[in-house]
Amino acid sequence: MTPESSIAQLLDAFRSNSRFILTSHARPDGDAVGSVLALAEVLDQLGCETDIVLADPVPLIYRNLPGVDRIRIAASAGEGDIPAIILECDCIERTGLKGLEGRRLINIDHHASGREFASLNWIDENACAVAEMVHRIAVAAQIKITPSIATCLYTAVLSDTGSFTYSSTNAETFALAHSLAMNGASPSQIAREVYFSNPASKIRLLGVALSNMICDGPVAWTWVTSADLKQTGADAEDCEGVVSYLIGIAGVESAVFLRELDSTGQFRLSIRSKGKVDVAQIAESFGGGGHRSASGCTLDGPLASATERILSQLRTGLC
Repeated sequence: MTPESSIAQLLDAFRSNSRFILTSHARPDGDAVGSVLALAEVLDQLGCETDIVLADPVPLIYRNLPGVDRIRIAASAGEGDIPAIILECDCIERTGLKGLEGRRLINIDHHASGREFASLNWIDENACAVAEMVHRIAVAAQIKITPSIATCLYTAVLSDTGSFTYSSTNAETFALAHSLAMNGASPSQIAREVYFSNPASKIRLLGVALSNMICDGPVAWTWVTSADLKQTGADAEDCEGVVSYLIGIAGVESAVFLRELDSTGQFRLSIRSKGKVDVAQIAESFGGGGHRSASGCTLDGPLASATERILSQLRTGLC
């Protein structure tokens, strides 16, 4: 099925229903938050009512996005049979929400690990972000790209391309960024919100992570424990971006950051690659997923065991 036919089916579904639940994955990132907000406004212009529900709070650096107060944080999508639009997930479990079972589901995703779990699916792993797909929907629907839509989509693209550094970035990505800037997104203001609004706890935790860092040839890794988070006053949100410092080291081809999950004995992994290793495949083998150069998964502890399992896979991929 071509992207054009997928978009046409999506627009038919949007015009055939007056209400939708709109959600994305647990622990939402910039693409999740920006895309749900932008798509909600697209649906507004199409005459639909939208209930945006996320399982986890919006990260601090995205809380100034236009319309963010529309997002409801809850454990359940609620009762009823209102159709649900799910962004950036390979299954309903990724949302962290209960109550999605039995509904008509619409799945929009750009991950290589994307799966057709819904009644209507559009998966485009060539898209730099789900935000790019939302923009294509908006253009096809001939709705007005307002400054608020542009701001949300630009934020999503900026964050999900690693500031335009991931391999998914191409000429179309910059054309999209140009279009969004022309429609009211302020690149400098958005960059300040995303990169220069960090709490002190995040920097303290970064210091701990960097002090734990180990480099072994083309592989680098580090970790923080739940005790480290408590000592620095940090939380899971403050761990975002730590792995980028490791993959930025000259000669390092793959990197991983392990964060201990409080009281579960498990570790959440953020995995990065400069292209030689397909970390999406590695993450999928552990029940996670993502992109070729940026993925994640969860492994059972203890730390030494989890570290050895992921390093073995990364080193094999580099052979």
